[in-house]
Formats: sequence, C-alpha cells, structure tokens
Amino acid sequence: MKKYNVYGLGNALVDTEIQVTDQDLQRLEIEKGLMTLVDEQRQHFLINNLQDHITLSKRACGGSAANTIISLTQFGGRGYMACKVADDENGQFYLQDLIDNGVDHSGGDQLEPGITGKCLVMVTTDAERTMNSFLGVGEELAPEDIDGEAVANSEYLYIEGYLVTSETGRAAAIKARDVAQSNDTKVAISLSDPGIVEHFKSGLQEMIGPGIDLLFCNKLEALTWCETDDLDSAIATMQKTSRQFVITLGAEGAIIFDGFSALKAEGQPVTAVDTNGAGDMFAGAYLYGISQGQTCLEAATFANRAASAVVGQYGPRLHSAEYNGLKIS
Repeated sequence: MKKYNVYGLGNALVDTEIQVTDQDLQRLEIEKGLMTLVDEQRQHFLINNLQDHITLSKRACGGSAANTIISLTQFGGRGYMACKVADDENGQFYLQDLIDNGVDHSGGDQLEPGITGKCLVMVTTDAERTMNSFLGVGEELAPEDIDGEAVANSEYLYIEGYLVTSETGRAAAIKARDVAQSNDTKVAISLSDPGIVEHFKSGLQEMIGPGIDLLFCNKLEALTWCETDDLDSAIATMQKTSRQFVITLGAEGAIIFDGFSALKAEGQPVTAVDTNGAGDMFAGAYLYGISQGQTCLEAATFANRAASAVVGQYGPRLHSAEYNGLKIS
C-alpha cells in the first residue's frame, strides 16, 4: 500500500469569500463566473471598493487542488499537498490550516520572503462564484518543488489546470506527471475553468502529454476543450485524452467514462447558495471513493452527494460532522 491516496499539486491561495451583487461586478468591470488573474494593485483596488462586504468575509487556505486534497483527508483519505507560500502571516496560516485538516505538505521550515497568493471569491445571489486571484510567490512554483519520493508513494497525482498560467508551474506539473508515470502512480488533472481552457489549451495539452488516467471537468470546460457544442461529440473526443474522465453537470449529476462506456450518475436535489468549491469537493470525494474500492459510478454518486452538500452553504468546505455524515461506511 502506498503512503498517500493522492498527491496534490496547485496554487496556494488564501481565500477571502464575500457576497456581492451583479451590480458590484458590473461597476468594477469583473467578468462574472470566471477566474481572472490580477496583480496585487488590482486586488487592493477591489478590496477597497468592496470594503463593506469584506467585513463579512471568511478566510481559509485554498486553491483548487488544496480544496480537493482537504476534502479527501476529511473523508478519511491520506493526502499530500505540494504548493509554494511565502514567509508571511498568510503563508504561516496556510500551512497550519493544511496541518489542521490532516494534509502533509511541502512547505518546509525555511520559507522564502514575499507575498503568499490570495484569491478574492465573490458570490452573487444566484450562487455563482467569480474569482480574482493574485498568485504571489505561488507563481514561482517550479519543478524543484516536486517531492519525487512522495509522488512515487501516492496512488494518484492530482494536478489543477490553473498551473498552466505560470511557465514554471506548468513545468512543475509536467515533471510531476513524468515522475508519476515512471512509478505506477496514476495521473489525474482538472481543467479548472472555461477561461483557462479557452486561453491556455496548448499549455494544458503539454501538461496532459500523451495521455493521463483521469480527467475532471464540467460541461462547459468539456465543450470548450473539444471545440464543439455537442456533448456526445465531446465524450467521444475526450477518450483520446484520458483513460477515464468525469464531466460534472451541476444539479443534473455527472457523466463518467470508466474506460469502457459512458455512465450517468444522477444529481442530488439542493437549493444552491454558493457554487464555490463544488468541483473541488466533487474531485476530492471521487478520488476518495475510488481509492476505497468503489466503482467509478459509485464514486461519482458519492461525489454528487458531497458537492450538493457544499453548494447548499457558503464556503468551499463542510464542517467535520458533515463529512462524517457523508462518509462511506
């Protein structure tokens, strides 16, 4: 048995989530529903202009891969997170939050000076999340930050697609994939965001290389990736990219290709208040399920339950008791 179920690789971001209106987004010229990279000056401008909302904010260590690995460990899995934070208050907070959630990490004792990445997560009344991210030192995540021994000692390597926006981050993802495929560690990648797929497709193709074991995406990401408006066509095309894949459909559930055929996992009825973290939670629950011996369809059904639970409240995580209530017996 390998030490870890999943080795996660992604941007380290301290998330601040706030509630906003569509008018707020329009006034500040923020593109709704997407993740947009911004510099620190722009992020300060947004915070200053949303100061009345910030007072109601919650802070947590985040980034897509971190959210996924935390959900995995909260369900009872064994997770490791490779990331880069600075020697500042947010960096210390980030690493401690990982530890408190049972996640081993690559932070080390000697952190570099700089600014830890931050993400402003804005949630509108229709439950849609919009993110503006300043990567800070996380943009410098590089191949030398990969712990090859930990990758080799993991059942899965999970890479968030957001790493494609950084040249060194993309190189780190490729190195981790190569190490994994040389050590019988399966490779899973998330496409992360429709805008990422649209603007960085060639970089994502480099990260995927000749093929991976598992691909996560939502419907819009799948259609954008395959350059089609027909889901059946996308399902056929994606079989050339990954041995297995999952296409999440929100309240309608998910489509799973298990290596042989496409299956449908029905969704769970829920009134969504915040979709932030839904895809991350789905991936964490799915990876936990298959690592515990579930079939792809069983794991997707479990992941749909977990994702529906998280969208029914604010924030990308559940309380410990809620994880326990969902957990596979």
